[in-house]
Amino acid sequence: MAGAIASRMSFSSLKRKQPKTFTVRIVTMDAEMEFNCEVKKQILDEKIYCPPEASVLLASYAVQAKYGDYDPTVHKRGFLAQEELLPKRVINLYQMTPEMWEERITAWYAEHRGRARDEAEMEYLKIAQDLEMYGVNYFAIRNKKGTELLLGVDALGLHIYDPENRLTPKISFPWNEIRNISYSDKEFTIKPLDKKIDVFKFNSSKLRVNKLILQLCIGNHDLFMRRRKADSLEVQQMKAQAREEKARKQMERQRLAREKQMREEAERTRDELERRLLQLKEEATMANEALMRSEETADLLAEKAQITEEEAKLLAQKAAEAEQEMQRIKATAIRTEEEKRLMEQKVLEAEVLALKMAEESERRAKEADQLKQDLQEAREAERRAKQKLLEIATKPTYPPMNPIPAPLPPDIPSFNLIGDSLSFDFKDTDMKRLSMEIEKEKVEYMEKSKHLQEQLNELKTEIEALKLKERETSLDILHNENSDRGGSSKHNTIKKPQAQGRRPICI
Repeated sequence: MAGAIASRMSFSSLKRKQPKTFTVRIVTMDAEMEFNCEVKKQILDEKIYCPPEASVLLASYAVQAKYGDYDPTVHKRGFLAQEELLPKRVINLYQMTPEMWEERITAWYAEHRGRARDEAEMEYLKIAQDLEMYGVNYFAIRNKKGTELLLGVDALGLHIYDPENRLTPKISFPWNEIRNISYSDKEFTIKPLDKKIDVFKFNSSKLRVNKLILQLCIGNHDLFMRRRKADSLEVQQMKAQAREEKARKQMERQRLAREKQMREEAERTRDELERRLLQLKEEATMANEALMRSEETADLLAEKAQITEEEAKLLAQKAAEAEQEMQRIKATAIRTEEEKRLMEQKVLEAEVLALKMAEESERRAKEADQLKQDLQEAREAERRAKQKLLEIATKPTYPPMNPIPAPLPPDIPSFNLIGDSLSFDFKDTDMKRLSMEIEKEKVEYMEKSKHLQEQLNELKTEIEALKLKERETSLDILHNENSDRGGSSKHNTIKKPQAQGRRPICI
């Protein structure tokens, strides 16, 4: 804290012409989208180096922001064919077809379900801001020995780079460790707070470049100090409004999620009822077909029984005629024995024929009785089929549905901000509270960063086997060396504890 206060006091001489007050600028949605598009363009144009695994994750968030939630019925294979999502350096580095890249991007895109457009864009910026070259303005400089170097100015401090390596700074000067920055003509001077460290001086090509560097230093240092101050009344009101708006959006998303769930349940119920109705229709159709078959069988049996009965009557009539013929032959006896013998033979034949016809008539009568019995059974089956059809027709088609009451979302807490009744006294308790909030945000950010790093390592392992080593650029090689050494970058260079008795700077 003492270092930050001293640094702030030392910069007062640089800001004589700056106003003492400032106005908090509200970034509109259009400006935020424009800024996000600019960051995306710099990454795709390779002005900001991005590792392959991080570029795939960024592409998935860009797709989420543009297309919304993933829907396999809408977002079919090839829907990203016309999109520019990855740097050409990354595409040429691996033996992978556009379909393979699309498959990996879509796999990550499907995991972002439920994120709104602004949330996806914010996640995109959170990942992009951890890239080594993000937010760094580079200037060509020379040290007092005439060595060509690069000066990088960003929100964390000043960084000195080798011209061939813009990823890893050779030395960094955090804003809270700089006592003073000044320039005279083309010579620029950086004075650290630690007096044991030599003053670092360098020259730029033009006086205008020195003025631009100084303006960037003043602006970034002002923002650096402003982030460590207690929030003003205006900023606190804006944060309260932002929290209220966030809570309102959260309630709206929950309400939409509930409505979507209820709609899906209603659709499932409707589909189940339609399926049940179709099943009942099929059962009714089958019962009707069985009834028709039973009626046809009964008609055939009735017709056959009628034919058999007529045949039996005809046989009985023929038997009666044969009996009459036999009686007539007996009555007309022939006087001669030959005639008598012939007559007896005819009588015997007539008796045999009459016996046969009687047996046939009895058999036909039994068959007619059997057909009548079959006709009764067919009619009984027809009656049972009609009864079953009547039962199916009287069943309720749709089961009663209990309406699901949609729970109303609870009222959003109201925030009454009245300027006359608010008073702010920033004491030690306020500073402790502010420190606790900052520490809490750091812990949450570290947890998200750890999960994000696990995702990036997983993707890097998947595509590592397809990498073409001969197509690696110098930035790819430097990035891999930094990862192998433990991720040396401008961020952890600043975070390293400064050893006691630091040696003089020598570049």
